[in-house]
Amino acid sequence: MDKKRCTAVLLSAGSGSRMKSNVAKQYMMVNGKPLIWYALQTIEKSEIIDDCVLVTGASDIEFVREEIVEKYGFAKVDRIVAGGAERYLSVANALQFIAEGGLSVPNQDGFVFIHDGARPFLTEKILQDTYEAAREFHACVAAVPSKDTIKIADEQGFAVQTPDRRRVWNIQTPQVFDTQLITGAYARLVHELPVLKAQGIAVTDDASVVELFTEQKVKLVEASYENIKITTPEDVRTAEAWICS
Repeated sequence: MDKKRCTAVLLSAGSGSRMKSNVAKQYMMVNGKPLIWYALQTIEKSEIIDDCVLVTGASDIEFVREEIVEKYGFAKVDRIVAGGAERYLSVANALQFIAEGGLSVPNQDGFVFIHDGARPFLTEKILQDTYEAAREFHACVAAVPSKDTIKIADEQGFAVQTPDRRRVWNIQTPQVFDTQLITGAYARLVHELPVLKAQGIAVTDDASVVELFTEQKVKLVEASYENIKITTPEDVRTAEAWICS
C-alpha cells in the first residue's frame, strides 16, 4: 500500500513561563542544541514525515528561520507561521495554512502530525506506530498507561472518584489525523469558539477538538515514558542526563 503524504505541525510558540527563564523554553540550549532542535532532527530524518509547518511567535519568525532552520539545515520545514495566544489557536493557524493549499506540495488527503516542540524525545518508532494507527483508525494520539492512581476531586479538593488505573492513559504528542478530518474540526472550533467559552468548555488537546466536532473515535497508541514535555528546570536536567547517557 502506497504511503500517504504526512505533514508535521511542530508547535514552538509558547512562552514557557514555568521555566523561570528569559529565554522561551523551546530555544533554551540543551547539551549544545536548542531544545526544539531535537524534535526537528527526528522529523528531518524520518521516513514517515514529508514536510513540516513550524509554528512560532510572530516576533520569533526571523530568529527561528536564521538561527534554527537555516543554521541546522532543516530542509523539511516548508513554512514558519505565527502562532496564537493559546495552543489551539497556534494549531488552527497551521491547519488553515495547510487547508488553503499553502504547502509546496499540497496535503489534502494525507495525515497531519501535531507535535509539541518541547517534547525532544520524539522517535521514528513513535512516528511509524502513530502513522499505522492513523491509516487504520483515522485519528490517534501517542500516550502511555498511567503508572499512578488517579483521583477525581470536587471543587473543594476532596477525592470523589477513583478511575480504574488500567483504563487511564497519559496523553502525549504527536496526535495524528486525516488531514481533512482535523482541518475541518479546527475550522468548526474557530467558528464556535465564543459559544464554547460561554459554556466553559475547555480545549486541552487536538483529540478534544475531534471529539467535540466529529463522530470519529481517537485511538490511543502506546508510545514511550521518555517522550516527556520539558516544562520546568528539573525537566531540563532530566533531558540533559538522558541525552548524554
